[in-house]
Amino acid sequence: MRESEAVRVGVDTGGTFNDLVAADGRVVKVPSTPDDPAAAVRAAIRSISDGHTRPEVLAHGTTVATNALLERRGARVALVATQGFADEIEIARQARPSLYDPEVDRPGPLVERDLRFEVAGRIAADGIELEPLAISSLGHLEGMGAEIECVAVCLLHSDLEPAHEREVADRLRARGMDVTCSHEVSPEFREYERMVTTVVNAYLRPACRDYLRSLATAADSALVMTSAAGLVEVEVGAETPAALLLSGPAGGLRAAADIAMRCGFPDAVAFDMGGTSTDVGMILDGRPALAPQRSVAGFPIRMPALDIHTIGAGGGSIARIDTGGALVVGPRSAGARPGPVSYGRGGTEPTVTDADLVLGRIPDAYPFAGLGVLDRGAAAASFASTGIDPAGVIAVVDAAMEEAVRVVTVARGIDPRDLALVAFGGAGPLHACAIADALGMAAVVVPPRAGAFSAVGLLCAPRRREFVRSVVGAGEGTLDDACAEVAQRARAAMPGGEVSLRFDCRYEGQSHEITVDRVDRFAAEHERRNGFVLDRPAEVIAVRAAVEIAAPLTIDALPPVERTAFDGPAVIAEADCTTYVPAGWRASVGPLGAWILHPEPGA
Repeated sequence: MRESEAVRVGVDTGGTFNDLVAADGRVVKVPSTPDDPAAAVRAAIRSISDGHTRPEVLAHGTTVATNALLERRGARVALVATQGFADEIEIARQARPSLYDPEVDRPGPLVERDLRFEVAGRIAADGIELEPLAISSLGHLEGMGAEIECVAVCLLHSDLEPAHEREVADRLRARGMDVTCSHEVSPEFREYERMVTTVVNAYLRPACRDYLRSLATAADSALVMTSAAGLVEVEVGAETPAALLLSGPAGGLRAAADIAMRCGFPDAVAFDMGGTSTDVGMILDGRPALAPQRSVAGFPIRMPALDIHTIGAGGGSIARIDTGGALVVGPRSAGARPGPVSYGRGGTEPTVTDADLVLGRIPDAYPFAGLGVLDRGAAAASFASTGIDPAGVIAVVDAAMEEAVRVVTVARGIDPRDLALVAFGGAGPLHACAIADALGMAAVVVPPRAGAFSAVGLLCAPRRREFVRSVVGAGEGTLDDACAEVAQRARAAMPGGEVSLRFDCRYEGQSHEITVDRVDRFAAEHERRNGFVLDRPAEVIAVRAAVEIAAPLTIDALPPVERTAFDGPAVIAEADCTTYVPAGWRASVGPLGAWILHPEPGA
């Protein structure tokens, strides 16, 4: 890599491809390597270097944590809980995953029953010690040694007073145990969610730590994206892998907000359709929506994250006829190996990509990066042999993705007709117009380098850390003290960064909160989301601090992509993706070379 060439790269790991975007604008796609995810990252980096010089900065979005949780490939975890509360992780909440389906159950706990330990001692709900810690009761756990890989410690009300957790952790760490404490990863109230988050972090840490440390030498500075769309050093990410569960999608949503704003759409929906899944997220006033808690693989993760909704629908989603004779598409995917039939890597089951190819929505003579020319004949033969209609495949997958967009818009009181759909990922621009048309959306934005746009988001992302503190009572002094403490922690973690505060607020008696950047804006936000306000006091439940240092590279600093306007119907192939524009739609060229697609009036 010559001195004049890119020294900063963004690499996004997907289920089918690893995408790399360099600061000089080059785009590389290499097949993912599920058995050794780091191998594909290094292969992508090697492809733009001379084999000897490494990048100055690697900004990475990873799926290692997510896949380990989905596939239950984590560590053997022991749990230390307050006496009488060891089974809370299994008792969980009253809510069912699917209210009207008796066959659906919540996922089994990640800690076996004989690995749950209780310790006497009690912190009250106001943070005052009621009973001293009886740490000697941990003798059996201390003697287990190599039988367990890590320990999760979650004691009652440690979000307010972590002294008992610290004492337990010090004792176990002195014996060489890998310990995750709840106050270190999720110092927030609600015991069940805090316990699950702590256990998930412990469960994922050995595998994620090994993976991230293996990339530490891939660049002078190796960074990883968190679910909250900020980059942290790989060592920080290795210690808190529960914060990485939406790592890749977060980068795409951040970049989508940026390009939408530049194209004149401060309110939009990000639509990222890759090879394995589709991620959608709301953008309001130019900023991605945030969620203090997300559910991943059925587990509530109480850590800062962008509000991203994911479904198992992508270009590699496999089409089949179920036992009732209905056409089903996904969530099972052909992945990177063997991939869709048309990739020529041994795939035999027809996929969404194969359907797009057979229907002429993907050109059959265009050489795609990392793939070459797709085999239309093989794709057609797979549909003929299964009796599946490729047009039906497109209709089914489009309906599923339309519903995903409704989840983040209509279901939350937002009219999609006022929004643009920002389409990216290898398959997003192929299906975006159909989704936007079904919802009456204002426009579709196809950004430059759309097929690797999540990697663009990583490349241009800031360094960012998040901190939170629960608040006890409603006294002004208590809130002021909490603000000062959490802000100080943020400044200490990232000196020189810009610190911002947010507040989790609710009306007295409510069981859910809304996060706002100012307490006096809570009532207006409550009315916007719920359609009403209450004549009762509001209370602050938690204070959040974010500290951020902007990236030295912005999205408009990348070399421009030359594009031209056109009318549909049209199929436009680019190295990283294909855009399909049906009849009745027109493309204009917007900022940075983005296509802005509009339906013709009356079309």
